[in-house]
Amino acid sequence: MNMHRATQAYQQINISSEIEHASPHRLISMLFEGALKQTATAKGALSRNDIEARGLAISRAIAIVGELQACLRDLETNPVSANLFALYEYVLRCLIEANLQGNVNKLDEVLNILVEIKSGWDAIPEEQRTAIKKENNNPSSVNP
Repeated sequence: MNMHRATQAYQQINISSEIEHASPHRLISMLFEGALKQTATAKGALSRNDIEARGLAISRAIAIVGELQACLRDLETNPVSANLFALYEYVLRCLIEANLQGNVNKLDEVLNILVEIKSGWDAIPEEQRTAIKKENNNPSSVNP
């Protein structure tokens, strides 16, 4: 086993362990981190003109944003959820456009939007995070 494969295996085990023990709030935060990482990776690939890597990273970012969108609840009655759903739709369109057009500005826009949403998510007070966990230990029951 070469060093790169060993490092990847360790990272995968570390991520799996963190997921297994994470609170619902932390799981959503990890999704944001993944979407940000993949979007930044796509931006780097775009600057190197690596079309394959750009497409792969954007595909991963799209899948993660789709998961965030799927976690939203009460879209008909909760205006925050409905607004986030629409914002995620916009982010998904930006990612697709960035991939099709090789548009770095769209990736920057996605990064800015995701950082803003994540900072709001991370600012939720600890007492409310605990209440979310006690209410239902299912990450899909919270609105990211």
